[in-house]
Amino acid sequence: MFAGIGAANAATCGNNSSGFDRWVGQFSQEAVANGVSQSVVNKVMSSVRYNRPTISADRGQHSFKLSFDQFMAKRGGTTIISRGKSMKRGNAALFKSIEARYGVPAGPLIAIWGMETGFGSYMGNQPTLSAVATLAYDCRRSDYFTDQFYAALQLVSSGSLSINARGAAHGEVGQTQFLPRNVVRFGVDGDRNGRVDLVGSRADALASTANFLRGHGWQPGAGYQPGQPNFAAIAGWNAATVYQKAIAYIGAQIDGQ
Repeated sequence: MFAGIGAANAATCGNNSSGFDRWVGQFSQEAVANGVSQSVVNKVMSSVRYNRPTISADRGQHSFKLSFDQFMAKRGGTTIISRGKSMKRGNAALFKSIEARYGVPAGPLIAIWGMETGFGSYMGNQPTLSAVATLAYDCRRSDYFTDQFYAALQLVSSGSLSINARGAAHGEVGQTQFLPRNVVRFGVDGDRNGRVDLVGSRADALASTANFLRGHGWQPGAGYQPGQPNFAAIAGWNAATVYQKAIAYIGAQIDGQ
């Protein structure tokens, strides 16, 4: 559903706000031609605006260039480990059930949860649809985020994403910060209440994260440190090597490895 369009028919990207309104008009026509309902297109495209904080964040991801020790200090790695151990004890039944279902232990899930949002304490304040639309329009990674925007339209169509949703600057949503395409592919109903809520349900967010890792090759029982089989699944979560190593290290400290 909403697979996207070929590059030859793509709306015209730009590198500043001046062409955004034109892009909105072009994309709206193409989305309808590609199977998105007119009502969804009207609702979403009338709500999106060029989001300057998103562009600033996209151009300023300097922390991923830090050394491991610098990155851990900047992102509060010691605090994540300490709080993470407490989170593991306090949610033991949840993590046991997730590991039984997906084969992923608590440590790396808690590391991601803590690193991304401080265990759900701060999930971002940027308008999700405007953030993704801005990056779909921006020429730097237009193809990648155009696919993300089609996924966001799919989530709006299904009632899984509000047009007023807020999250991180690149359009990530929920307690572990899923981009829209990953919500579509890996989002699961961890608390079995009939809907996937990555914002309000830690069970949904953590089970979906485990499902993501399994979908990226996680092998139950195998190690997840650099050079071990499951490190590649962690690498699927974030392309920055320092981030990957931090998740592996924090996870091992929480799991007692």
